[in-house]
Amino acid sequence: MSFEHKSVLLDETIENLNIKPDGIYVDGTLGGGGHAWHVCSRLSEKGRFIGIDQDEAAIKAAGKRLEEFGDKVTIIRSNYCDMKEKLHEIGIDKVDGILLDLGVSSYQLDTVERGFTYREDTALDMRMDQRQDKTARDIVNDYSEFDLYRIIRDYGEDKFAKNIAKHIARARKEKPIETTGELIEIIKGAIPMKLWINSGHPAKKTFQALRIELNRELEVLKNSLDEMIDILNEDGRICIITFHSLEDRIVKTIFRKNENPCTCPSDFPICVCGNKSKGRVVTRKPIAPGEEEIAENKRAKSSKLRVFEKHENR
Repeated sequence: MSFEHKSVLLDETIENLNIKPDGIYVDGTLGGGGHAWHVCSRLSEKGRFIGIDQDEAAIKAAGKRLEEFGDKVTIIRSNYCDMKEKLHEIGIDKVDGILLDLGVSSYQLDTVERGFTYREDTALDMRMDQRQDKTARDIVNDYSEFDLYRIIRDYGEDKFAKNIAKHIARARKEKPIETTGELIEIIKGAIPMKLWINSGHPAKKTFQALRIELNRELEVLKNSLDEMIDILNEDGRICIITFHSLEDRIVKTIFRKNENPCTCPSDFPICVCGNKSKGRVVTRKPIAPGEEEIAENKRAKSSKLRVFEKHENR
């Protein structure tokens, strides 16, 4: 299967990056190169683009899609949490724009053997970077019942988390849980049929929770945003597309903290903490896809775009 991923909020993202033809731009979740192509097409010969992704299939697909732009493109296989270090290795300390599209690609969802899908029976995998050893199977079989409950509750936001964890713990005493199909049947048994039959797939939230835990998605996001804002040039922008409330909440909170980092009590007449604003939040409310885009791409429905602009010298 070819690496395909319909770029969500494409026009809105490109517009909000405020691309300078001779600027330096980074896509930390390169995927198949959808957003990247549109960034590169707006760069002059002096411009530079760096794409980062941890998925080998994405690297190959994006490399082919972007080859027309020649030497202005550099592609690195890594996690975006290592962005500053990887840029430093190629002689870059500051950039004019950063893009993150945090959605799972259509390729990853639709390639059955990757184990992200809850619509097919395949090995429990869910690794975004297949160089790592740990898989979703290890979480399902090795985590304590309490830890399973915690991640399904916190990352899946499933009100049946406790019962799902209990059913998983009970089932794996008989034999290890090896496949997505086995796990789905266990989850179905933990949720009253009348509640899940009209509420989407019963395993959706648990699969989301396992994927987030395995790939440390929220931890990586939370620990990377401040550093990414720091490597922006003056007037540079960071655009982040999220797909669920947990990611969006992190982005919203960190953007606001960078805009107003003051920790002084509200009744202080002047700021004495010394924390200075790093810029402004461009999107007071997140940008959402229009009806036309949702009709063309159902996976865009939950997407939100937030934008922060760097200002340290004002």
